[in-house]
Amino acid sequence: MTTHQGIGAAVSDVATMIGRSVRLSRRNVDTVFVSMLLPLLMMALFVYVFGGAIDTGTQYVNYVVPGILLLTTGYGAASTAMAVADDMTTGMIDRLRSLPIRGFAVLTGHVAASVARNAASTAIVVLAALAMGFRPNAGPAEWVAAISLLLLYVIAMSWLAAALGVIAKSVESASALSFFMLFLPYLSSAFVRTETMPGFLQPISRHQPITPVIEAVRSFLTGTPLGTNGWVALTWCGGLLVFSTTLASVLYRHRTSQ
Repeated sequence: MTTHQGIGAAVSDVATMIGRSVRLSRRNVDTVFVSMLLPLLMMALFVYVFGGAIDTGTQYVNYVVPGILLLTTGYGAASTAMAVADDMTTGMIDRLRSLPIRGFAVLTGHVAASVARNAASTAIVVLAALAMGFRPNAGPAEWVAAISLLLLYVIAMSWLAAALGVIAKSVESASALSFFMLFLPYLSSAFVRTETMPGFLQPISRHQPITPVIEAVRSFLTGTPLGTNGWVALTWCGGLLVFSTTLASVLYRHRTSQ
């Protein structure tokens, strides 16, 4: 087989598994619906219930939307971990191993479907935020920068979720393993300024990966000072992507070779 044929076969495998994962997402309407509904409920809760009591120096809906966007990706990533775990534990991977399909295509399909779900969820959240009073002052370049950073973050988190799905022994344990993806934004600057937190939490909030991503997106969309947050966010997301893809690939090969 020539190199060109090998690349063509690999692309075909990936496209096939992406199509399969997207079809599975369409069938699991309840999971997709919940992953879109929960961030909307959280945004409504913070904007309408808590927002009046939280002083961020600006209109609270403008402050909280970037955090909700990252929270949305956490819900999407959690569903990716469960989808991968379902494949790993129901015999689907064993059936695929009997076919001439490259192993990495399976995980790539799940990640691509996760990115598609998150894109739809993010669009819905932004539209709902605009209806709630969100007023970004970003120009075309800032929107491109914000979307690009969110896309890099989503891909990195989706690969990490895929790795967790590979090692999970059941769909339920995959959900439990991915819990930190949902919890970590609450220990960031997503909902309140870090300086208002207790002293022992402030270093954790400032130096964890979620905070610089949120602050960079907030800067792009609402014009707050960017500082070093852009480069720090890119470093975190790029490093997490390299780590996650490597980890997922190694774990998948190890588990499917047994």
